[in-house]
Amino acid sequence: MPIRAEGNTKGHAFNMGQASALVEIISATVGAWLVTQITIVLPYALAFAAGAMVSVCVEELIPNSQNNGYSEVATMAFMLGFAIMMTLDVALG
Repeated sequence: MPIRAEGNTKGHAFNMGQASALVEIISATVGAWLVTQITIVLPYALAFAAGAMVSVCVEELIPNSQNNGYSEVATMAFMLGFAIMMTLDVALG
């Protein structure tokens, strides 16, 4: 719509929109190939990403745990509790 609003033809706007999506096909193909090549490291990378997401959730979405200037202590306590919970979950399965 912005391309069309600038005075270009419908065909040009359509072609530019389609061309902007080509990078997704290339990136998906490269990503799928990388996953097949690094299967040994993949669980650790995914665990790191999950830990980063949990940390962001604690820092940003649970504001009550951040009161009174103890944000690092609250975050570390949450991460320790989460690690213990996951360890018990795997061990007791």
